[in-house]
Amino acid sequence: MKSIFEPEAKTEILQRLEKLGPESTGLWGKMKVAQMLAHCANAMGLAMGKFKPRRQFMGILGWLFRSSYSNERNFPKNVKTIKGGDVVDERNFELEKQRLIAAIEEMHHGGEKICTDHPHPIMGKFSPVEWGKGMYKHLDHHLRQFGV
Repeated sequence: MKSIFEPEAKTEILQRLEKLGPESTGLWGKMKVAQMLAHCANAMGLAMGKFKPRRQFMGILGWLFRSSYSNERNFPKNVKTIKGGDVVDERNFELEKQRLIAAIEEMHHGGEKICTDHPHPIMGKFSPVEWGKGMYKHLDHHLRQFGV
């Protein structure tokens, strides 16, 4: 499994982001492209401990889904996000794209030490290795959602 901490993986994700435009449409789901970019930047912030949501009720069963976060299998289409993870308001494509690129660069350059030890709201505590793989997998999922 690739990790956002690997230079090749980071470069791949950034190259795929460049293929998106303000009019890109999703192959599944309800988010518009700018909302997806904001959602992904927010997820990167979660991994870096910039916000620390409370554990959710589903979190008591999170260990059942834990391996899905950093294994080789793709996330299923239309999988639900954490409570509060949806971005439903209109967003500016260029602003959200730059915000996501900055978050990717920050996490990549910060390395494993930048990862939070705060538990994921559903799946519990992740190691820095799991955060790195999970963030790559999450970005890959949403880039595939928009055909890049």
